[in-house]
Amino acid sequence: MRILGIDPGYRITGYGMVSVVPGEMVAYVGSGCIRAQADTLSQRLKAIYDGVSEVIASFEPDVFAIEKVFMARNADSALKLGQARGAALCAGINRDLEITEYTALQIKRAVVGAGQAHKEQVQHMVKAMLALSDTPQADAADALACAICHAHYALGRAALARGFAPGVRFVR
Repeated sequence: MRILGIDPGYRITGYGMVSVVPGEMVAYVGSGCIRAQADTLSQRLKAIYDGVSEVIASFEPDVFAIEKVFMARNADSALKLGQARGAALCAGINRDLEITEYTALQIKRAVVGAGQAHKEQVQHMVKAMLALSDTPQADAADALACAICHAHYALGRAALARGFAPGVRFVR
């Protein structure tokens, strides 16, 4: 199973791809950021949609996991973030991908073990879990964390369906 994680943002949208391989191991496939530097919001949304569509075409994921938006500094920021998230979701929907949404709390708990973890902690744990040589940029690390979170939940559900406790290992 190939999982694309998305950390939506109206300026920078992070993406991260992991693969769950036989034996329930999670391996790094790729990550990066889509930078929407256009002048208008509508142009930024198009850049996000096009960028996520390109990532989907390149990596061919089986599943699309995205962070839910639950708060923002102000109403205008929340609205823009919601629209950016919608643009990313539409790219996944148009490719008929199964879409799963996770809160920041769920993602941080799955990766760091604490729902109030800081960005630096998420970056550190993603680097360690996936045995990366360099620390990924914050938005890409958040997207990888979203993908790892989905791997944990998916493997846990599958293991419970088979009747034994879940266990996730990471490829080194």
